[in-house]
Amino acid sequence: MDLKFLRHLLPRFVISAALAAFASACALAAPSQAPGFAGISHWINSPPLTMQGLRGKVVLIDFWTYSCINCLRSLPHVEAWYQKYKDDGLVVVGVHSPEFDFEKEHANVVAAVKKLGITYPVAQDDDMATWSAWSNRFWPAEYLVSRDGTVLHHRYGEGHYAETEQAIRDALGLTGDMGKRPTDKDFSGIGSPEMYFGLARIANLANIEVPARLSHSYRLPASVRLNQFALGGDWRLNDEYATLTGEQGTIRLRFKAGKLHMVAASDQPVTLTVTVDGKPQPAVTVQASRLYTLFDNDDYHEHEAVIRVKGKGFRAFTFTFG
Repeated sequence: MDLKFLRHLLPRFVISAALAAFASACALAAPSQAPGFAGISHWINSPPLTMQGLRGKVVLIDFWTYSCINCLRSLPHVEAWYQKYKDDGLVVVGVHSPEFDFEKEHANVVAAVKKLGITYPVAQDDDMATWSAWSNRFWPAEYLVSRDGTVLHHRYGEGHYAETEQAIRDALGLTGDMGKRPTDKDFSGIGSPEMYFGLARIANLANIEVPARLSHSYRLPASVRLNQFALGGDWRLNDEYATLTGEQGTIRLRFKAGKLHMVAASDQPVTLTVTVDGKPQPAVTVQASRLYTLFDNDDYHEHEAVIRVKGKGFRAFTFTFG
């Protein structure tokens, strides 16, 4: 099975656990020698780098994209490793390989790097050329490269931070205690997959109407089953997202998680009114193309969310969970 296709079938939160079962297959996908950086449109926090020019350094390559919740949870660990070991010879390169078209815009990536506090070099891989050169299939993914260019260690998905840090220390020739060990969060209570609004990957829509590329009026069903969402109002769908074409619309979702996130955008500021299990949540104003948190709780039972949108042109890409 193509692992990129597998990644689109699985919720992002499941990736690290699922890949443990596919470890031998994934190992075949990892290169033994580090490929170069191909097709990089921009470098952030650094002049252009090459793998040949980095010989003699231990290099951690981190594939990420700024709307990915799993990447956002793993990035603080990557930044901490850079700060902790850069004086010992570690170089970190974040390869930003976009999932959506808006993540190709240089200004958006620069703003995300600044907001997230990333200080190591970031290569903007808009055409996925470096992603392809490394035969990568997942966000996030880390590859640890030795001083002579050998790929020593790789990890797909979030988690296993202590294991990756120990691999970094071994590559650097560091001995002794690493100090406070990074810990993995427990996401076993999440029971919902990532849900896409775009026609290319739509699979969880509960409406009886056939999703259409032309503007269409959708009627909310009386209820939705677990891991389904439904649209109400006038919407137009394309491969990546659903656009509200009327002045107001509604989205109903049933999910099992403690945290609900949405990747969304709007040309003008749009305020979302959100209720979960009938209880009002803090209003969320959407404009910039990024991930927004709609519900933040530690209750991992089933929930029903109702999201009311007032503002023509609002675009919904995905629901993700934490």
